[in-house]
Amino acid sequence: MKISAITSTIAIFFSLLILVAFVTLIVLIIRALLKYLKSKEVRDEKKVIKRSLGEALKFHRTRCKMTQEFVAETIGVSRQAVSKWEKGDSDPSTSNLFALAKLYGISVEELLKEVE
Repeated sequence: MKISAITSTIAIFFSLLILVAFVTLIVLIIRALLKYLKSKEVRDEKKVIKRSLGEALKFHRTRCKMTQEFVAETIGVSRQAVSKWEKGDSDPSTSNLFALAKLYGISVEELLKEVE
């Protein structure tokens, strides 16, 4: 009688152990799936619409709520130069590009990643 009780207890123990392992596996699968879905949202957010340099410059200027005149005075160029850059009629020099990126609070690399 004792042996059958011990055998029965061991069987119940292993059944519970298998159940716990199965539940743990399900929880891990759900966590992995949620992490994957969340990372997809992040990847989609990071996807930047490719645009021209002028469009990117205008986007960041308006995002920072700055006028062309303010930008021009801050980096030491004319308002017309800023306008030409944003229209795509001309491109800023490297030093002006660095100044613009700094003014907009982004790196030059981030700015250029947006450009086609």
